[in-house]
Amino acid sequence: MRIHSLGKLAIVALAVMQLSSCAVVAVGGVATGAAIMADRRTPGVQAIDKGIELEASNALAKKFGDNAHINVTSFNQKVLLTGEVKDTDIKGEAGAYVKAMKNARSVFNELIIGPNSSYTSRANDSYLESKIKTQMIFTDKLPSNSMAIVAEGSSIYLMGILTQSEADLAKKIASNTTGVKDVYVYFDIISDAEKARLEKQGKADESQPTSPPKN
Repeated sequence: MRIHSLGKLAIVALAVMQLSSCAVVAVGGVATGAAIMADRRTPGVQAIDKGIELEASNALAKKFGDNAHINVTSFNQKVLLTGEVKDTDIKGEAGAYVKAMKNARSVFNELIIGPNSSYTSRANDSYLESKIKTQMIFTDKLPSNSMAIVAEGSSIYLMGILTQSEADLAKKIASNTTGVKDVYVYFDIISDAEKARLEKQGKADESQPTSPPKN
């Protein structure tokens, strides 16, 4: 029974990771923007964030090679740099590059001076991310699809667009997760009124047909 339960948990975690990475879900042969609508960012900002991540990741990897292991996460045009770099000069150059990007609203340079992390360490971080994501998905009144969860060296970095109560709950869940060392938050805090407006707008957008009606 224990093996069966663990297997079910693994399947749920895999499904969570797949769902969170999808921008479009097909239902009954009709494409709907389910994942996009669950995100409090506009589709345009989501595209900008993805562009920032791709451009910065590729440029920094090409520039520094094996002298750095840099992860770039952008949410609502706030950019987080995590990972390891050989020296302070590389850390400064990486931060300066991202700050100069026209679509980057702010940059949080959390790069650590030291050797690149091992594959074992990275696998553990991926496990922590999926475990926290799963817990948040099954927590009522927490918009997990409007958050980014990054694990680096067992430290957790949270980004998103949340109310203060949602932010407090998200930090509590991450802090209470076994294996987590520290939790750092970079939320955009919104009012309850703004939350209601965004949810109402999302429902309105989601109700619109995504393909021409059949004659």
